[in-house]
Amino acid sequence: MTACPSAHAPGARAPGTGTPAPEAPDPDGLETEVLVVGAGPTGLMAGLVLHRRGVPALVIDGKSGPTRESRALVVQARSMEIYDQLGLAEQVLARSHRAESIQILAGAPSARADFAAAQTGWTPFPGAPIFEQSRNEELLASTLAAEGVPVRWGHRFIALLSDAAGTDGAGAAAPVDVLVEGPQGPLRIRARWVIGADGASSPVRHALDLPFEGVTDAATFCVADLHGVEGIPEDSLAARFGRQRFAVTFPMGPGGHVRVVWLHGTDDPEQDEALAALRADLGLAYDRLDWFSSYRVHHRVAARFRQGSVLLAGDAAHVHSPVGGQGMNTGLQDAHHLAHLLADLSTGRLGPTAIDRYERERRPVALTLISATDRAFGAIARPGRGTAFARRRARDVLARLAPRLLASRAGPRLGGLLGQYRIRYRAVPAGDPVPRWAADRAVGLRLPPTAQNRSALRAMTWQLHSYGAEADRPVGLPDRIEGPFAFPEDPLGRLRTDRLLLVRPDGFVAASWPVHAGAVATADVQEVLDAHALTR
Repeated sequence: MTACPSAHAPGARAPGTGTPAPEAPDPDGLETEVLVVGAGPTGLMAGLVLHRRGVPALVIDGKSGPTRESRALVVQARSMEIYDQLGLAEQVLARSHRAESIQILAGAPSARADFAAAQTGWTPFPGAPIFEQSRNEELLASTLAAEGVPVRWGHRFIALLSDAAGTDGAGAAAPVDVLVEGPQGPLRIRARWVIGADGASSPVRHALDLPFEGVTDAATFCVADLHGVEGIPEDSLAARFGRQRFAVTFPMGPGGHVRVVWLHGTDDPEQDEALAALRADLGLAYDRLDWFSSYRVHHRVAARFRQGSVLLAGDAAHVHSPVGGQGMNTGLQDAHHLAHLLADLSTGRLGPTAIDRYERERRPVALTLISATDRAFGAIARPGRGTAFARRRARDVLARLAPRLLASRAGPRLGGLLGQYRIRYRAVPAGDPVPRWAADRAVGLRLPPTAQNRSALRAMTWQLHSYGAEADRPVGLPDRIEGPFAFPEDPLGRLRTDRLLLVRPDGFVAASWPVHAGAVATADVQEVLDAHALTR
């Protein structure tokens, strides 16, 4: 291995400063294929997927252990499908408190807006398990530890010691040397890839000097963990509207145990002041408080998700309002996508250009999410008398309209957007001609998980699937692409019976061909291999 630069070499700077990094690290250091900075849900998911794919990965975090106080609470349906691919869904369900609907409280409980019913049949995991961030972290961290790759707590990222945008002799992104402060002092870690999953204030992003474009809202939100709350449903989310404030409660367990998130105003309140306002304006009484926190909402996206061998995921790449409970889930899905991509690159299944797919597919998801949540935030959650008056006027309308809308023909679409399983990755840039292999509406969507294809998806390999018909294997595909596997016809008609689907390890459909090999041109096969940088 070539000698790494000294911590005092040119370019070795502490993130976000112009000062040199600390003393030189241990010259022996560590070496790994992927270094994951940050052991929140995003970083832990990346570490576990990489480990399951057989890729050496090291997860570090400056904290002493998992988070205790959690703002993120809900695991959406697509994230549950990912947990199921990892064999962890049953543990999440066993440890969570399930909500199937949301009530809009206007003096008396409204009719329920049943989002679980709108999702039933479209995903194996309808509804919203209340499984807070800290429990996600505990589950993922304990799984990594049980499988022999524990998180290195107490290891804080300090600096990048080499150019993240460097290339090797073949033109591919070069390995990166990272300076870490550990319990025994400075430590150098060399990694082929670095994932910055270190939160909204991301030292990794600062070290790359990447703009984090967007705004910070003037509103202050508060969150509290309460016991003995009365008048709040124990099996449903609930929205409550006051004269100036707006709150959503999440059921956490029996005995009136709820997590409440509410809009306070534009000031930064002390705990007692905020809780007194919660009682007075929203009529929310409780017996005991476990903890309280306040925060401001940011709407920001990094200018790029990748610079050379360093990539950003989760809150390090994008932050937005809590409306819809999408933030933690988007980070989990970033990590799942990126880890599978890096695993395919590390094992030679994909060529070097495939790395561009991460930003091309995941950054539009973040931009769309921020746009949608920002509009919703502006409509219901900004402070001010005008917005508060509009909320109260809209409350009764929403109480009547939301249940009807979710029960209508639009319900499955809305349920899919909320559950995040309707995300589509474009096969070609917008406006470009769509090739024959991408014309099937299934291409770019996640393959619907079923009891029949569950084992196949858990293999986390490139595969060929057919639904409702036997299929021939097209000539010219690499042997490492498994199948074709024949499954029963999709009862909802989402998958055509006359098509053979190429499925990625992350469960997304990459291409679609006729089921009979004689109808598949050699040029179409080669075009798919080139489009996805699949090697032979």
